[in-house]
Formats: sequence, structure tokens, C-alpha cells
Amino acid sequence: MIDKLEMFIALAAERHFGRAAEVCGVTQPSLSSAIRQLEDQLGVQLVYRGSRFQGLTPEGQSVLDWARKISGNVRAMKDEMRSVHAGLSGLLRLGVIPTALPMVAELTGPFTAHHPNLRVTVLSCTSVEILAGIESLELDAGITYLDNEPLGRVSQVPLYLEYYRFLCRSTSALAGRDRVTWAEVAGEPLCLLTSDMQNRRIVNQLLAEAGVRVQPTVESNSSIALIAHVRSGQWASVVPMRLAQMFQDEGLRSIPIVQPEAEHLVGLITPRRDLQTPVLAALIDEAAKFGARSR
Repeated sequence: MIDKLEMFIALAAERHFGRAAEVCGVTQPSLSSAIRQLEDQLGVQLVYRGSRFQGLTPEGQSVLDWARKISGNVRAMKDEMRSVHAGLSGLLRLGVIPTALPMVAELTGPFTAHHPNLRVTVLSCTSVEILAGIESLELDAGITYLDNEPLGRVSQVPLYLEYYRFLCRSTSALAGRDRVTWAEVAGEPLCLLTSDMQNRRIVNQLLAEAGVRVQPTVESNSSIALIAHVRSGQWASVVPMRLAQMFQDEGLRSIPIVQPEAEHLVGLITPRRDLQTPVLAALIDEAAKFGARSR
């Protein structure tokens, strides 16, 4: 039955029989047959059918939740059996919010040094994409904000506090300041992350609490694009301190923003299970060490 559940998970993710079959490496008739056999075994209709995929039935959504749990547990079992003979190996898929990318090597470096047979894929994702990826089993873990928006059914390991900096060229009118207020930041020509990024929603909230609103002339979902625009001298930006520190010696100034000097907690999230896979257990242990060093 596990193969049929995996195909059902793929169908729910792709919402298309042909694409799901391609993901699973089978023909479309084979996948359709497997879904019908699963429905017969469970005695319920899982999928609304027409000329194309039309969504999951309420029973199908419930089965999907169970399928993800069962599939996750089977993967955990396989990982544990493999680690008994060969140590930790395989691929870890880690989703990371863009503003945390400057620190991720501080976690993955020691982790891969301790477990040299492991490979890590780091993907830049929004916080929403990370939660969806973990739920759909497309990501194994994520690094995101822990204290700003609901996270749902995940385990959490705090990593570090994110602080905010006004980043500008050394020629900017505010470049000589030791600190600036959020109200002063709003008066500058800004380039900011796009509104689907949680960091942008945090910045918007802090500006609103200062009684101001901004309409940036440039937006991007890439932190590197923001830095490039600041370096041009036409714009300034609001970025996390760790990102600002990477570029402040290249003709840029990183200035603390006060009133308030805000902070948000960033951490590792993993699926909430009674028993984690050996790989995730090792990652959680490494993340706990990182968090202890950061305090």
C-alpha cells in the first residue's frame, strides 16, 4: 500500500495525473489504477474526477494527512536501517528564508563535517513555502521565523535573534549617523523585499507602529538584488544585521534602527514526529549547539 500512498501524495501535490505519474516514474494509466485500487481498499472516494483532476474529496484530504504521516515514518525507518550499516548518508533538503541565507553555512558546515556522507540542498524559500514543503514532504526541514506568524505542526529549535539595519551608501545623508529611527528610514528612497516575504511584513509592521508607510520604488524577492540597488547609490534598504555585515566594508554603511530596536527569533523547524529520522535528529542536535553558541 505504501507505493499507492506515495502516488496519492504526488497527485495531491501536482494536482494533475500526468505530472504526478511523471514524478513517480510510472505511466498515467498505472497511477490512475493505483489511486482507484487505494479507493477500493479504503472504501471511500479520494478524488473528484472529470476530464481532469478536480481536487480531493473530504475523505481524500483526511487520507492525505495519514499518507504523509505514514510515508514520513517509512522514510524514517529506511534512514535508520541504512544508518546502522553505513552511518548517516543521503540527501537533506533544507528550505531557508532569504534573510537567513547569510548564516546557513554556519549550520551546514559543522553538520556536513560531522557527517561526511550526507549531502545538503539549500533552497531559498518564503516562510509559507517552507511550511508547505515540510507538510508535503518536499522539504525535510526549514529555517524561518519562529515568533511572528503561526507555524502549525512543526518542532522548533531557536537559532539566533534577527536585528534590523538601515543599509546605505557612505555618501547617503544618513550615513554619518550612529542610529536612525523607523520614521527617518521611511523618508529615504527604499528598495525592499516583496510583500510575500515575511521579513517585508515585519518591516511594514515596524514602520506602521512608527506611524509611517512607505511605497518602495524597487522590490525584489532576492536579498542580493537589494544590495546591488543600494550599491548603485540611488536607494537604501532595511536588511537583517547578518546580511548587512557581509557588505558594510564595500562602501556601504550599516546603521542600527531604533524606536524600537526590534528583534525576531529565527530557528530550525522540522516535522513534528514521535521519532525523528537519524538525519533530522543529527540536524536538530547541530542546530541546538548553534543556538547555544548564539546566545
